[in-house]
Amino acid sequence: MANPVRKSVLPSRVVVTGATGKLGRHVVAHLRRVGVDVLAVDRVGGPRDTDGEFLLVDLTDYGQVVEAFTGGADEHPGKVDAIVHLAAVPAPGLMPNATTFANNSAATYNVFAAARAAGIKRVVWASSETVLGLPFDTPPPYAPVDEEYPPRPESTYSLNKALEEEMARHFCRWDPELVMVGLRFSNVMDVEDYARFPSFDADPQLRRWNLWGYIDARDGAQAVERALAHDQPGADVFIIASADTVMSRSSASLMAEVYPGVEIRTELGEHDTLLSIDKARRVLGYEAEHSWRNHVQPTGR
Repeated sequence: MANPVRKSVLPSRVVVTGATGKLGRHVVAHLRRVGVDVLAVDRVGGPRDTDGEFLLVDLTDYGQVVEAFTGGADEHPGKVDAIVHLAAVPAPGLMPNATTFANNSAATYNVFAAARAAGIKRVVWASSETVLGLPFDTPPPYAPVDEEYPPRPESTYSLNKALEEEMARHFCRWDPELVMVGLRFSNVMDVEDYARFPSFDADPQLRRWNLWGYIDARDGAQAVERALAHDQPGADVFIIASADTVMSRSSASLMAEVYPGVEIRTELGEHDTLLSIDKARRVLGYEAEHSWRNHVQPTGR
């Protein structure tokens, strides 16, 4: 059972960007369940997609972002206390590289700058597991991987995420009261995605690209809640993954076969994640509560 978060420390009103996305829908619903007033923002969709207050916003337009964050849009007044920024072209290869970079870099800069202009002191944003060196064609420096080594972007998408983390550090240097939390989410999964997990066992190479990691979208939403409750000024980043891998095989045997030369720095439980969530546990009180094994029968290999 995860450590409880006191609701009193959560911000009262939060803007969630990328609200109609795979993770965004869960985040909006989760925050509303715990009593947070949420303005859901995206450039597609509408109120039916998020079951409540919604505003269409193009985040690459700074003026629109400022209006959304300051309560200037008709029918959406009210002081915003925090931002959860999830909107982005969500992966490499979906658009030309320059298009991905232009969209994601502009959107994130505008969110960070508009939050600062509006006097909002708390920002949580989606960084990415990709900054760890995915797809690990170059083996990781050690495992489980953690936040202790510098970003190793291997795609334009990941390069942008690494630059976002650096940008957050400078925004916090400019304003020492800012709290900015980057969540390096692993591959987000819904329950219906778990049906294909047993097929991964046939070939460990299929999911080596992220060390066989994933994150249940419900646990991703829990991590956002805990990040919003974090009150330590400055910029910090956390790996957010499930506590286990996508495989039925043991984590130690996977590393021995696929990355035999990589140092294993901790004693591994049978299915322990190779994307370390120790820092998120220690600092945020995060603890993954969901596993694909509760929904699909593993192959038992």
